[in-house]
Amino acid sequence: MPVEPTETWIFGYGSLMWNPGFAFAEARRARLTGYHRAFCIYSIHYRGTVRQPGLVLGLDRGGVCEGIAFRIAPEQGAAVLDYVRRRELIYGVYREALVPVDLHPTSAPPYPESIDKSLAGDGGRTAWAVAYIAERAHPAYAGCLPLVREAQLIRRSAGFGGTNLDYLFSTLRHLTELGIREPRLDRLVTLTGALAASRSAANGNGGSATVALTRAWAARTVTTPRTVRDNRFGFRAKLG
Repeated sequence: MPVEPTETWIFGYGSLMWNPGFAFAEARRARLTGYHRAFCIYSIHYRGTVRQPGLVLGLDRGGVCEGIAFRIAPEQGAAVLDYVRRRELIYGVYREALVPVDLHPTSAPPYPESIDKSLAGDGGRTAWAVAYIAERAHPAYAGCLPLVREAQLIRRSAGFGGTNLDYLFSTLRHLTELGIREPRLDRLVTLTGALAASRSAANGNGGSATVALTRAWAARTVTTPRTVRDNRFGFRAKLG
């Protein structure tokens, strides 16, 4: 398939899928090969604090990742990239990369009207997209934690952007809209208790439900000891 590096695409695999925050000309479901979506980044800003880090998604090496590719109009390219960089490159745990993604021939939910009609039904094509890859050398890179540990961090944490539970639930909900199944995230939702919060969201009070759930879990004692592996912000205190 032809590659078209002259276009500006941005690949979203986490919060960019449901809250891009920028104008775009087209949104398509897309597949990135060579990386997978993982809760591998400690969050001390948007979904956690230094005292109680949360976990957010990153693109880690290996596998494939299904997400949404947003095409940016040429006249808005510079402004949009500036916005996304200020949003994603806060403390160096992500690095910007230009990667080839396979575009689906139809638009991506929840953006059914945002597609270039002249390209509809073209059988899909490859485009170069800006993506934000997890930087493994950064102290905020969590790596592949045990699922139970991921659940402990997510259900107790909240930051500037809201609760970590909301982040998890929103990710899973939009993956479901795209028809993407990720069994690990399904299990994570069950372990965190976000399933109950998702039912409350259907009744219009999901935000308050996740806040209450997060506070309840934060008040509990963590029985699993924190380790150097999953608490790198305090790693110096663990030495010796």
